[in-house]
Amino acid sequence: MFAAAVPRVSSAFAQDVAEGLTNTPQKTLPSAWLYDDVGSALFEAITVLPEYGLTRADGALLERSAGEIAECAGHPELIFELGSGAGRKTRHILAALRNRIRYMPIDISRAALENCESALRSMDRVTVDPIEATYLDGIERALTHRSTGDRVMILFLGSTIGNFSPAEAQTFLHRIRQRLLPGDSLLLGADLVKPRAKLIRAYDDSLGVTAAFNLNLLGRINRELDGEFDLAKFAHEARYSERGSRIEMHLRSRVAQKVKIGALDLRVSFRRDETIWTESSHKFRAEEIRWLGEQAGWQSERQWIDDDWGFAETLFSCPR
Repeated sequence: MFAAAVPRVSSAFAQDVAEGLTNTPQKTLPSAWLYDDVGSALFEAITVLPEYGLTRADGALLERSAGEIAECAGHPELIFELGSGAGRKTRHILAALRNRIRYMPIDISRAALENCESALRSMDRVTVDPIEATYLDGIERALTHRSTGDRVMILFLGSTIGNFSPAEAQTFLHRIRQRLLPGDSLLLGADLVKPRAKLIRAYDDSLGVTAAFNLNLLGRINRELDGEFDLAKFAHEARYSERGSRIEMHLRSRVAQKVKIGALDLRVSFRRDETIWTESSHKFRAEEIRWLGEQAGWQSERQWIDDDWGFAETLFSCPR
């Protein structure tokens, strides 16, 4: 069963939209809001596109290394997953653990959690308890189920850590660390630096699925905040910043226009070619990931790397 649900229309969403679309000189919207039910379904489609090798590399790496990961983590009893999606990759880790497990996926998308629960609830020795919440709130709620002696492993798979700036990522990992105990662990997935052309194709696919995923954020504003965005007047753009080692997703206004958002009593002006910056996806070198975790108070235990696509899983532990 689900833990208590958060409101379907979030006041935090409204606040972020109001603040982000009045930012100067660059309008922004946090990438977390891309993942409503429609966005989560579109992202699942992105993960099977030929141009987007990240999810396949992540899944293959977990499948090959699950036994070693479980052994290095000490076969914990509680597994919390941040941004679980449909949970397909997680199955490899859960199957490798030899004890009874309480698995608690944490996501802001109810549809993703329902798919995850449906996919994993038949596993032997696994109890699935989804939590609809933001990451840190979800961890707090999940920890209320901890019994004396239970060890926790947090899964942060895919490369969602790349959506944070390096400073934000370090702060976020430190906040997770503060909530855990010696002997607990974190498995962190991260996409590695690769050629610019390969990255652009991954974030601007030929079928336009990523474009639909990005544009859906404006559709979400229309649905939840009485917005009047004409999606045809915006275009998806993927850019790569060599200096920042990151992909940026933008929504570019094709024309000069004004858009009303009724629930916010707000009218937003756009110049032609002005953009809304919706996502950053930082890419890492393997040693940078270890350094990032260690600076946040974790101890680096082991790292597994997929060389074909360029992806890393790094296991950290809370020092004793």
